[in-house]
Amino acid sequence: MSSVTVFDRAKNKSISNLAVIPARGGSKRIPRKSIRDFCGKPMIAWSIEAAITSRLFEHIVVSTDNEEIATIAISLGAEVPFRRPAELADDHTATRPVVNHAIREAEEHFGRPDHVCCIYPTAPFIQIDDLRLGLNQLIASAADFAFTVTRFAYPIQRALKLTETGGIAMFQPEHRKTRSQDLEPAYHDAGQFYWGRTKAFLEDRDTVSSSGTPIILPNWRVHDIDTEEDWARAELTFQALTSSKGTSSTQAMANGSTSS
Repeated sequence: MSSVTVFDRAKNKSISNLAVIPARGGSKRIPRKSIRDFCGKPMIAWSIEAAITSRLFEHIVVSTDNEEIATIAISLGAEVPFRRPAELADDHTATRPVVNHAIREAEEHFGRPDHVCCIYPTAPFIQIDDLRLGLNQLIASAADFAFTVTRFAYPIQRALKLTETGGIAMFQPEHRKTRSQDLEPAYHDAGQFYWGRTKAFLEDRDTVSSSGTPIILPNWRVHDIDTEEDWARAELTFQALTSSKGTSSTQAMANGSTSS
């Protein structure tokens, strides 16, 4: 038997695209959030299935510290070749250190990827066509990152704040009488996925910068699920969308539709 290990072999290899799905086990606001049933499947299943069906990735790796999440992820077709260390699994750990740890671990197992896509495990509205568009935009441009954004539903220039005396004031009172159509549209991170060049991730370059290119999503397909109310609203929207298409999967809709 050869004495060359898989790690030695991997050092001389490269892969094109790696998906990293960060899913820690200690969610506080919604316990077991990543694997709780969402419209008939563990929440993380929607992200894993989108990555698999897109056929963009040589490897789809779930970064987790939790054995139950790891078991479910593997059963869904993802890989869990390592465990996330405890110091990267607390409430205060940002996403980038987790992704960078996963890139370095995956490089030891499979070889260095050219591009990495961080896909959140709580993105059931993710579409295959958006993943493909993100990679295409990244490759076609000089950008470091390509990620999903959506437009604010209301002009941010007319945002209100509470005063110390309990009253209401505008953040930008100069726009009190400006017509909505004359105000510059504003966008926010949609929190679905982040394509990036491996070097840009590992050098900790800013995602949101002039080196980032946006994948613009309609705001009705963007849901931040952090509370039970958020969860219920997202399931109702998901069910309405899938019912209107006569299918139980957003991935089926993603193959030729913009309605999921």
